[in-house]
Amino acid sequence: MIDIGSLTLEELTEQFKTELGLPAFRAKQVYKWLADGASDFSEMTNISKDLRNNLSNIYYISVATIEKKLVSVYDKTVKYLLSFNDGEMVESVVMNYHHGYTICLSSQVGCKMGCTFCATGQGGFTRNLTPSEMLAQIHSAQKDLGIRISNIVLMGMGEPLDNYDNVLRFLRLVSNENNFNIGMRHISLSTCGLVDRIYDLEKENLQLTLSVSLHAPNDVIRSRTMPVNKRYPIDTLLNACRSYAAATNRRISFEYAMISGVNDSDECAKELASRLKGMLCHVNLIPVNPVDNTGYRKSARDRQQAFIRILGKHGITATVRRTLGADINASCGQLRGRHLKK
Repeated sequence: MIDIGSLTLEELTEQFKTELGLPAFRAKQVYKWLADGASDFSEMTNISKDLRNNLSNIYYISVATIEKKLVSVYDKTVKYLLSFNDGEMVESVVMNYHHGYTICLSSQVGCKMGCTFCATGQGGFTRNLTPSEMLAQIHSAQKDLGIRISNIVLMGMGEPLDNYDNVLRFLRLVSNENNFNIGMRHISLSTCGLVDRIYDLEKENLQLTLSVSLHAPNDVIRSRTMPVNKRYPIDTLLNACRSYAAATNRRISFEYAMISGVNDSDECAKELASRLKGMLCHVNLIPVNPVDNTGYRKSARDRQQAFIRILGKHGITATVRRTLGADINASCGQLRGRHLKK
């Protein structure tokens, strides 16, 4: 069966015309239902029952069913455990900022990258998500909360650039005026540093924000915590980032998990500043999340501030990311992992 939610309006119109002999307006009707979050063809009441039955024999609609929902008592951050048509599960998180609602989406079921501080990586990799399954996460959250999502961060479960073709199609769909119509400048994509794909993304010139999970100032520390560094060392990665920033004129956001005694020393801050010197970038310091079996502890607040001061003295802007949903373990991977263990 055909994944209808991963098609563009133009593709659906062409299929309706050539395969079913249907006029363009029928494709627009169906596409609007999909864009509005229809989860079954039976909901499409302005087309005939016979056509609905026919469509259900040819196409399927991806649905993200809410299996578990947690709401933070501190800041109303909402974390979802969602299941798809085949029963596989991912997590999504909705955060409320002054500029609107942001959703943190998953792009894969599990992850291959094996970063030692990440809960998702501990569970291994199952499969890539389709564009429609990424869209379905937004539909489920909007329906459940009665809101409109205005910003997207691809920072949930999985490595987006490892699912490059599906993620690229998702980006085209979600930003399209016939779909969610969320502008690229309201979308952030996080990668652990797949250099070849960063160069590919650069050519697309999408104007989204590229967030790079750096987490270390040198190869010794980074290779210990992030296996991907053995394939793409820091200098190779930063060369790609410089190229991306120059080509797109978009600032790179470097994610840096502050791990006590591992990567948070003054020397680390000075080395990081020297590597990033002259690049259009910002450093986002993240107190590391407590994850089972890692032994990692987040850096103390005074250590975080000292790190920021050193970066600032060398011309690198940095901030500490505000922690949201701390009481519900809002970082992705933990809820699914515990569910699977049960």
